[in-house]
Amino acid sequence: MDVNITSNENKTFVVLNGRLDTTNANQFQQDITPLMTGENPDIEIDCTNMEYTSSQGLRMFLMLQKSVSSRQGKMVMKNMKPQVKEVFDITGFSNIITII
Repeated sequence: MDVNITSNENKTFVVLNGRLDTTNANQFQQDITPLMTGENPDIEIDCTNMEYTSSQGLRMFLMLQKSVSSRQGKMVMKNMKPQVKEVFDITGFSNIITII
């Protein structure tokens, strides 16, 4: 999983590439940890090239969503492939996280 994080004064942008699974979940958590405490709680995650997420990935997206909400921010995930969106739908995460 490659994670590219950029920010401007109003929003943080995250671009995900590849598979998010048990082999790289710890690195992904390290990558997003600064987003959980940063000054900019509005986050947009581009999933165009995300192929898969495991339950560990879902847990990290939930942790990030809770952090963003606690700081009165907004998190959106966009451009999800149908097979990834299906995982979010089946697990109920589509009701917790804004997916556009």
